[in-house]
Amino acid sequence: MSDGAGFGFGIGTAISMFAIFGLCIGLYGCPQYNVYSSQKQGEASLAQADSEKQVAVQTAKAKADAAVYLAQADITRAEGIAKANKIVSDSLGGPDMYLRWKYIEMLEETASSPSRSTIYIPTEAGVPILEAGKLAH
Repeated sequence: MSDGAGFGFGIGTAISMFAIFGLCIGLYGCPQYNVYSSQKQGEASLAQADSEKQVAVQTAKAKADAAVYLAQADITRAEGIAKANKIVSDSLGGPDMYLRWKYIEMLEETASSPSRSTIYIPTEAGVPILEAGKLAH
């Protein structure tokens, strides 16, 4: 009984047995950990894909809502322009006079622009050809 423990094996034997026990647990645990790790990685990938899908769906819904509101704004703007054009047309005596007024406005705008251009329009007796056929009536 020279080691003092009385069990018949020494500290070296205990360390060797502990190392063998640790190696057995490691050999069993590594494959189990790999399976667990792969499962958690799969769950994380699935959660990320689901989150990305939700973001894409919400983005698409926001774009659809925006398109509806933009379309409604365009319709409202067009209705306003149509009403304004009708008021001006009626006050000038009809669509023909409205077009003549718009033509005169365009001539005034181009006359005062810094890059002034001369516009030549074919006429008959000083009246644009578009309206020349109406003089005979």
